[in-house]
Parts: sequence; C-alpha cells; structure tokens
Amino acid sequence: MMDVNHWLGVDGPLSGRIPGFQPRSEQQALAEAVAQTLEQGGTLIAEAGTGVGKTFAYLLPALMSGRRVIISTGTRTLQDQLYHKDLPLVRQALDLPVRTALLKGRSNYLCLYRLDRAQVDGGSDTPAVARELQAIRQWASMTRTGDIAELSEVPADRQVWSRATSTVDNCLGQECPVFGECHLMEARRRAQEADLVVVNHHLLMADMALKETGFGEVLPAAEAYVLDEAHQLPDVAAQFFGLSLSSRQLLDLVRDVQLDYLREAGDVPAVQEGLDRLRTAALDVRLSLGQTRRRAAWAEVAEDATVNDALDTLQQCLNGLRQELEALVPRGKGMEAGHRRVAEMLELLERFQAGEDDTYVKWFETHSQAFLLRLTPLDVGRQFHGQMHKHPGAWIFTSATLSVNRQFDHFRRRMGIDEAEELRLESPFDYANNALLYVPQGLPEPNARQYDEAYLEVALDVLRASQGRAFLLFTSHRALRQAADWLRDRCDFQLLVQGEAAQHALLERFRDQGNAVLLGTASFWEGVDVKGSALSAVLIDRLPFASPADPVTEARIEFLRRHEGNPFRDFQLPHAVISLRQGVGRLIRDAQDTGVLMIGDPRLVNRSYGKQFLNSLPPMARTRSLSVVKAFFESAAA
Repeated sequence: MMDVNHWLGVDGPLSGRIPGFQPRSEQQALAEAVAQTLEQGGTLIAEAGTGVGKTFAYLLPALMSGRRVIISTGTRTLQDQLYHKDLPLVRQALDLPVRTALLKGRSNYLCLYRLDRAQVDGGSDTPAVARELQAIRQWASMTRTGDIAELSEVPADRQVWSRATSTVDNCLGQECPVFGECHLMEARRRAQEADLVVVNHHLLMADMALKETGFGEVLPAAEAYVLDEAHQLPDVAAQFFGLSLSSRQLLDLVRDVQLDYLREAGDVPAVQEGLDRLRTAALDVRLSLGQTRRRAAWAEVAEDATVNDALDTLQQCLNGLRQELEALVPRGKGMEAGHRRVAEMLELLERFQAGEDDTYVKWFETHSQAFLLRLTPLDVGRQFHGQMHKHPGAWIFTSATLSVNRQFDHFRRRMGIDEAEELRLESPFDYANNALLYVPQGLPEPNARQYDEAYLEVALDVLRASQGRAFLLFTSHRALRQAADWLRDRCDFQLLVQGEAAQHALLERFRDQGNAVLLGTASFWEGVDVKGSALSAVLIDRLPFASPADPVTEARIEFLRRHEGNPFRDFQLPHAVISLRQGVGRLIRDAQDTGVLMIGDPRLVNRSYGKQFLNSLPPMARTRSLSVVKAFFESAAA
C-alpha cells in the first residue's frame, strides 16, 4: 500500500515539513505494521516507546489506506492536538483529498436551545455566572463549530456549561425548535461524510455502550479503528458499560422540568409540589451518606436504615412525579421529555437497589454537596470483544505503555482480545547515557510511619543536586499534601502544588520558572510533556499499587478470587507496572533530554516482583548512591 521508507525517510515529504524531523527505524517499523493491518484486517497491539513518533506512523497509512478509519485518543486535549496540528501536516504532505472530521461527546457542543433557556432562567445568577453566560452568548453568535474548547475565557470544566450544553436526558432531538442549527448534529453529519474521524475514548465507549443496548449509535460505521493511548481503554470501558445516577442528574431534571412545566402547563400544583419533594429527597440522600467526602463500596452503607429510607423516599418521589407528568405529556414536548427522563431515572434507581450481581460492583461517591451511585462491570473484556466481533476489520491498539515485563497478556486479558499481532518498539532515545535510575538505600518499608519523612529527606538531597527542575509524583493526595507542608520551609526552589492552580497554569509556570519543583498526583503521571532542562528529575514516592480500599479495586480482587484467578499477579501488579511506566515517561521527552529518576520505594529491589517493574523500564543506568546522582548532574551541566 505504501513505501514507508520513502514517506518517513530522510528525503520524504514529511522531512521538509516537520521541524527537526529525523528518520527513525522504529517509526518506519510501526508504520509498516499499521499499513499491513489496515490492508489485511485483524488486530495489532503495538507498543511504541517515547520518541518513536507513533502519531505519524499511524496517520500516514490511515490516510493512504482508502478505508474509512476512526482514530480514538485518550483525552480531548490529545484529540484537538491530533486533529488541528498533526493531521493537517500529514494530509498536506500527502496532498490527498481525504475528508476528515473531529467529533466529541455532546457535552462539548453549545446547545442554542438550552442557552436561550438559561437566559430566561437567569434571575438568580451570581455576577460571575452572569458574566460567563454573557461571554458564551457573544461567542455563540460567532462560532461555526460550537465546540466549547474554542472559548478559552470560560474553561470547559465550569459548571455554567451544564446550562449551555445538552445531555442525553434533556436533548429534545428532532423536536427541538432550533434543531436545524444544532452544532452537535452538524458535527455528527460531518463525521458521517468523512473518510477519517478523530474521536476520544469516552465517545467511542459511549457509542459502544449505546450499541450494546440496541438503541442506536453515534459514530459512523468504519472499516478500521486506531486506538491511541490504548492503556486507558479498560478503565474507560468499565465506566461506560456500567450505570450511574447522580444528584446532579436529579437536580438538573428538577430545573428543566420546572421550566417546561411553567411554559407548557402551570395549572397543576401537584407537579410543582412533586418537584420540590424530589429536590429535597435528592439532598436528603446526600446527607444520609455522611458529611465527609467518600468513595466506598455500597456494602458499607447497605444496612444503614437512614440511607435506605432516603433512597426509598427518592424512589417514591420519582414514581409520584412520573405519574403526575404522564397526564401532561400531550401538553408539549417539554412535558413529554420530562416524563421520559423521570421514568429512566426511576429505572436506574431500581436497578441500583436490586439484589447483588457478582459481575458488577455497586459503589458510591460523595462530594461536598453531591453524590454519585454507580454499577461498574468487573470484566469488560466480553463486552468489548463482542463489539470488535460486530465490527470486523482492522483494530490497532497502540501506546507507549501496554506491556508488562515485555508481555501483552494483561492488556489482552482485560480487553478480551484472543488473537493479535504484537509489536514492541523501544524508545530511540539514549536512556543508557542520558538517564539514571536512583533507588536510595536505607529507606524503611513504605507502610512504616517514618517512611514519608525519610523519603522527603532523601528527595531534598536530590532536589539540591538537580537545582530544582523536578517533578515529585505521589500515589495519594495525602502524601502530596504532607510533602508540600514539609518542603515549604526547607526547599530553596519555587514549589508548585497540584490543586493550588489549574494543571495548565502550573505547567506554564514550571516551564517559565526553569528551576521550579512541581508536586503532583493522578493526572500528572501521564499526558504531561515538558522538554528541555526545566525538567531534569522525576521523583516517585511509592510503587503505584491501587489502594485495596478502593471499592472497584476491592471488588475486582474478589471477582478474580471467585474465578480462580490470582489478583496480585493478574491485576494489581500489572496495573501498577503500567502506572509506573507512565510516571517514568515524564522524564525524557526529547533526544537531548537528560535526567534522574528516583524511586523511593525499597520494594523495587527487595521484593521478587520488583524485577517485573525493572524489566519494564527503559534500559537506563542504575545506582543506589547519592554521590553518583550528584556526579550525573555535574556532568550534564558541564
């Protein structure tokens, strides 16, 4: 289908368009494997280390394949970068008339109908919310796509967007008075007509979950699927193949039905009374689950009479409101939609309250004023395999971190993949000379009381040697906060702490400062890219084993035991290895980068399973001596 040695070679069309482009044998090998899979069909699992250039390696054959291809990325940020930056470069170099489209989930598109309703319902808005709505209205008159990422003035995580975007629950579909101007429908139309569509995993899994129910689909049919950042798929799939009911859904329902009732009916006091009771019932469920923020298995509260009474009352309120709205359905589309939504939420609640199902874990989460009830499947492999079977063709899974101990067994098992071609490509970067792994001597076991302070003492020595310029990555928010407090009076470099500003703002300050120290957890372990000397050390406090107290982790462990599996070998260890590899991947982002990786956890060297972690890391030099670390930084500076 294509000569990758030409297209990705020194004299190829990409070399003249991409600054600093260098031919890489690893990139060419990946492109050849992708091209072959696209042409012959089947499944390819390909791990491409940092610096291979996997994006161009799959974009090039995808554009030249002549097939309809869906490319899915891990996040909306990566999706935007792929579509607006990488894809145009390759398409222009190839000079092919390939139609492309970008498609996101419905919550990413402005809903003109709901924005108009928000203006009517704005009497109690705070000045800040009123300003945000005004900015949205001004932008609405200019935007062509309705993609809310365009409006940087109002970030996508602002609560106000829930009033200017739609959900599956409150969308009126073809009955909407401004359906002909719908940005979401226009984006879906473009996707249906495109040869290559860029989506994200959340949308892809939402589409698969919808197809699983037999109630339609979002994405166009495709002949090939390229899934980048594929290590995220199992957890995203579990989210979308499950069920959830939240206080936000309930309160949004109350607000929407109330507006439609006043406009289309207004003469049945029992409806307003039912809405008031439902609002109170939703708040009472939150109160019944305790004052603190919490994430726990439902079994912890299943016998609590207060909780059960609150849920029973919520169920009664939903059922009563459903009956009241049933008589008002002929009054208008708003009443019809409200009746349908109440019935659907009642069904969700009844499913949650039903008896135990050992293929799902029932759990809940509380925030300061909100709650979330979830049913999460423990094994998504069967469902995902079923979707692959329904859509035969080419399936390509790629990421920098798919293997554990150089094997893909864990990923294949979780995704239900039986047969696949496999390809592992090491990073072309010179880790052996440019990176150093430091495992300090003498630190206690990580569960010892004195561990955190002992670790920070050693970390401070490394920060002094590196002159700041470091990420400190933690496996828990508790450890992060404790470290921030301990370091404030001891560290001579500016501390940037996750939670004290938005992630993009912290990263911008980190790059600009040049010698800052950034403390992060969770989202800072992957997808963060800082090239150059501003990041010269990555320090990790513990091996990132998932907390056994997490309800989903706990249930998955029990599930494996019931099915004669080995939870540690089959789930906990491989999951931790992949998580560690993501954190380690922050260190070297360019061929000229150098740096020290410090892992404080002594289990890396004194437990037999530590070899699986070490065998899964890039081939860097190792030391247990601080003097070697200091010499490394001195040599790098020279």
